[in-house]
Amino acid sequence: MSVMQSSSATVNKAALIDGKAYAESLRGRIVGQARSFRERFGKAPGLAVVLVGDDPASQVYVRTKMKRAMESGIESFPYILPAATTQEELLNLIERLNSDRQVHGILVQLPLPAHIDEGAVIAAISPSKDVDGFHPENVGKLGLGVAGLVPCTPLGCLMMLKHKLGDMSGLKAVVVGRSNIVGKPMANLLLQQNCTVTVLHSRSRNLQEECRQADILVLAIGRPHFVGAESIKPGAVVIDVGINRVTQTDGSYVLVGDAHTEAVSAVAGAITPVPGGVGPMTVACLMHNTLVAAHAIEGLDAPVI
Repeated sequence: MSVMQSSSATVNKAALIDGKAYAESLRGRIVGQARSFRERFGKAPGLAVVLVGDDPASQVYVRTKMKRAMESGIESFPYILPAATTQEELLNLIERLNSDRQVHGILVQLPLPAHIDEGAVIAAISPSKDVDGFHPENVGKLGLGVAGLVPCTPLGCLMMLKHKLGDMSGLKAVVVGRSNIVGKPMANLLLQQNCTVTVLHSRSRNLQEECRQADILVLAIGRPHFVGAESIKPGAVVIDVGINRVTQTDGSYVLVGDAHTEAVSAVAGAITPVPGGVGPMTVACLMHNTLVAAHAIEGLDAPVI
């Protein structure tokens, strides 16, 4: 299934939602909270980052997360393990980190080598330190509308939407994609904001028509330029989660979103760019979650960020 894109819309009218600037602002607020935390407890909020293997993309992600942790006043504890690390060895490390009072958040970089069961690893992380928000207990809390740690990408999307729209009660929200990492938690977060939510996926019928009804359109399907102008309600806010690597004729590549940004911008009211939209917010929300976890573990009320 595909959605035709417009070739006639060439004028960029939509406001760009600057995720990079918002992430910098969020980190600035986290710095102040982390400083207060350190002054009270004599230690910084601590984030353990575990990387198994030598996947180049994962190495880049881990370096970025550690850099942002330092900038946010959060202490990072890196664990770089060889690809041959056994599942038992990894689970033993997680058990130690669960008990470590210096560590308030545990992130295991995915994907893991094929011989390791990702589900077992995620389930082994203490829910109170699960800053990715993937543990079944945190997934259940989100579904019930109970406070817990929320997956970073949908949390970042929600923050940008609230900043742009304020009260979202009654708005029609459409989420394209049903992954456990983005689509499903995003739908639950929007429901908590009293939106009327529709989730679309590869088997959905009348996808273009459904998208065209959305006041808020969140794209998380991982297909480059999947949505064009014909699928956009005039004035809609489009959050493009897709980061797709497209090879050019000269062998170079560019990163594009799930939306055809130029075409969609002629109709939408606002849109996140790719890159520079959702990506920076995902990492900033990892720091946010680490701070939230640190406060909860040390018996403090949730920080106001």
